[in-house]
Amino acid sequence: MGAHAGPDGHAFGFVRGLLAARPLRLAALCALLTGCASSDGPYVFADAGKYQFHNCEQLATASKQKHERQRELKELIDKAEQAVGGQIVSVLAYRSDYVAVNEEVQVIDSTVREKKCAVSPPGKGAPR
Repeated sequence: MGAHAGPDGHAFGFVRGLLAARPLRLAALCALLTGCASSDGPYVFADAGKYQFHNCEQLATASKQKHERQRELKELIDKAEQAVGGQIVSVLAYRSDYVAVNEEVQVIDSTVREKKCAVSPPGKGAPR
């Protein structure tokens, strides 16, 4: 019996065990990242001081861009999850970007509050 053999004595059993555990690890990582994204720091992907030297106008522009990207990623995640195996595709392709953008939005919002900027909420811009 080899060092990497599974309980049945075959190496394939070991590989099969690793592959079976992968979705569980992936789900745990997703839950961890999603949990981190819902708090107000510390951040996994975003730099808390990234926007400290931006003025209110620059913060408004960055906020608008990040909220738009957040909406795009959410639509892609929703679309991917409708397909067979879509949750895995969603996690692998979009979830980390979505978490990163959420953290960026939190950093921008925090900076806006610190600087007491009068930034309009996303989607509440001037009427067209």
